[in-house]
Amino acid sequence: MINGDSGKNVSASAAPYSRVQYIEMLILGIESSCDETAAAVIEDGRRIRSNIIASQIAAHAPYGGIVPEIASREHLDRIDSVVNSALAEGGVDLSEIDGIAVTRGPGLVGSLLVGLSYAKSLAYVTGKNIVGVNHIEGHVYSVVFENPPIQYPALALIVSGGHTSLFLIPEEEKYAILGRTRDDAAGEAFDKVAKLVGLGYPGGPIIDKLAVSGHSGAVNLVFSLPRMDSHNLDFSFSGLKTAVLRFVRENSILPVPGEGEPSQAVADIAASFQDKVIRSLLQRVTEAVRRHRPRTIILAGGVACNSALRRAMSEADFGAPVYYPSPILTTDNAAMIAAAGYPKLARGENHGLEVQATASLKLGNILMEGYEVPAKARYKL
Repeated sequence: MINGDSGKNVSASAAPYSRVQYIEMLILGIESSCDETAAAVIEDGRRIRSNIIASQIAAHAPYGGIVPEIASREHLDRIDSVVNSALAEGGVDLSEIDGIAVTRGPGLVGSLLVGLSYAKSLAYVTGKNIVGVNHIEGHVYSVVFENPPIQYPALALIVSGGHTSLFLIPEEEKYAILGRTRDDAAGEAFDKVAKLVGLGYPGGPIIDKLAVSGHSGAVNLVFSLPRMDSHNLDFSFSGLKTAVLRFVRENSILPVPGEGEPSQAVADIAASFQDKVIRSLLQRVTEAVRRHRPRTIILAGGVACNSALRRAMSEADFGAPVYYPSPILTTDNAAMIAAAGYPKLARGENHGLEVQATASLKLGNILMEGYEVPAKARYKL
């Protein structure tokens, strides 16, 4: 627990977190795990003073996906100005920052190294504590700014371009993984399907918008959820992606040309594909709720911005409130990294200049019986 020796005001009654007493802190967050260069200043773990995000969508759009080398160069070009903008908009000088939280993984290693190296240099110059944050844990904390305090146990569905995972969180900072994708992440599947029918990049927002004018029952996509030889609530989206590809080929559906308008057939594909993804996600969440009876359900990650998914999660009868962040906080951002770093810095943690980038960093520090990761996953249809 934190005492008052640091000169900061401490109040247990105002605690927004279950395991850390409230302490006044200004935290600089830095995020560069993929294709957004971001920095934020967060006050007391819950109040956003600034949240600057420099997107690289234009740089990667011609390739239909993220090019790691381009991403790293873009981060190098932007990191200094993004951090300076975050400090300026937050109305603080670097000397007033109490600690630094930076993404250390998972992500593209070149991208991670840019943000981590920059954060280390600031920690070295200022003598401030620095903590490395798991990017996925950041997504969990993205809901703290606009929702009531999380009640535990909580269930978190993190859905993005690189990750689709389901966690049980019995108490703050304790994570048991209940399921993960065995192949494509949901957001990755959105991008690939959008590219397949000529809708452009990134695919998620485009399909979300186009699906409104489509009919989910008009396209008979044969997609069976894989049944794993385990108790885990895992996901798989490669079969759905293949079903879309087969349907397009068998029905001679042409990609949308240039700036042309999508045909009704493409709109129907978008609606059907999106419907199947959402049904898959909800099936796993519903089963997890049945097994574990959470008091809070968290929906976060880039795909959490999908309007149909948000609506389906909100309307489902889970018996617990569903928290999700506003759209600007669903995509990669530094506010969530600072929020995830808050309890660590409030406890006085300092990971020092030795903290390393880990591209395949996992989130899961407790193991629940029956959810062990199998050595080999066999799929059944």
